[in-house]
Amino acid sequence: MKLLYLDCFAGISGDMFLGALLDLGVSEDSLRKELSKLELAGYSISTRRVIKQNISATKFDVMVAEDPALHRSAATPNYHHEHRGYAEIVAMIEKSTLAKKTKQRALSLFRRIGEAEAKIHGIDLEKVHFHEVGALDSIVDIVGACVAVEMLGVDEIQASPPRLGSGFVETAHGRFPVPAPATLELLKGVPTQSSNEPVELVTPTGAAILAEFCTQFGPMPAMRVEKIGYGAGSRDLDKTPNVLRAVVGEAVNESEGGSGSGREIQSKSTSKSRSRKDGEETDTVAVLETNVDDMNPQWFGEVMERLLEADALDVFLTPVQMKKNRPGTMLTVLCEPGAAKRMAKLLLIHTTSFGVRVHEAQRHKLARKIVKVKTKFGEIEVKIGRLRGKIVSRSPEFESCKRAAAKAGVVVREVYEEAQHRAGAL
Repeated sequence: MKLLYLDCFAGISGDMFLGALLDLGVSEDSLRKELSKLELAGYSISTRRVIKQNISATKFDVMVAEDPALHRSAATPNYHHEHRGYAEIVAMIEKSTLAKKTKQRALSLFRRIGEAEAKIHGIDLEKVHFHEVGALDSIVDIVGACVAVEMLGVDEIQASPPRLGSGFVETAHGRFPVPAPATLELLKGVPTQSSNEPVELVTPTGAAILAEFCTQFGPMPAMRVEKIGYGAGSRDLDKTPNVLRAVVGEAVNESEGGSGSGREIQSKSTSKSRSRKDGEETDTVAVLETNVDDMNPQWFGEVMERLLEADALDVFLTPVQMKKNRPGTMLTVLCEPGAAKRMAKLLLIHTTSFGVRVHEAQRHKLARKIVKVKTKFGEIEVKIGRLRGKIVSRSPEFESCKRAAAKAGVVVREVYEEAQHRAGAL
């Protein structure tokens, strides 16, 4: 499993997170290209190398144009802030041509921040009017963070308990204690550490990133380190190098991590723990179940999409009879054991459930392989299933048949039957 670990010894902010991921190898040009899909004008991005107490790091900057002749760095005090409402930002993201998963993550991040602001100020979410977080640079930081995570392609993100700082911070709402109320609200349930640095170390954007992306908080897990990146903050701190350290590597078994054996937990593509016993293929999966009886049925489709996009192996619904004779629905998710916590988090966030049951199950299954067979409609993908080396199942892939049928102007059934007939010769 490919793992990203965030070492937040100097806290975390949006620009520090992006700087660290760019330092790990995320392409600045590709990031710029993806951000251009968001209809947002009047800014540019750049990176530079800086030294923070003898540590070389990448500084990510958003340059905001107040007028065509004037650009100021996001690090410049008192630079111009635009104020945008939550609904306006949601509409902007939904209207963009960003990838679906990036959109969902960005919308989820802004919703987290919006709900925190709404609670603190005692207003409805739809009435939340962002100040610092609604400015150009913050929107770029938040959407850019979602883009960069997709580009990095990790399976899981963990972090150390972030150091919060102390003192007071000046905001558009007034002078607030550190951590700011929105930051603390976003960090509910996240372990934190104190710091003797008299400044804000964790920003609301940084807190939202931790809450949204991280599945666990604690010491660096056992892992085979592949790359290390450092993202710089704007300030120079008195006692601490103001950088976020990001480590990417392959997770390894705790018992093996310190033994030098070098054996690793299988990566996401092979993490099904496959074994063959007497020629039969087996694996272990996590099974997550939750019963709900008070959720709008229209929401189930969106929840299933989120789970499948997060690499669930299967998601299905079962009608059940619940207490007080209410009809309900049991939502079941199959996933890799290492993804169980992430899937449970998605279920708790995106359904009305108050709890998720999790257990592991062993599957006995056919060895599978996708082959292409030639038909009069073109090449069609067929899933071949073998038991102890013998083919026992030939199943044409529906999407492949559907594309060929549309191109040939025939019904899908004709293509499916032709492909199945051709596959019989294998």
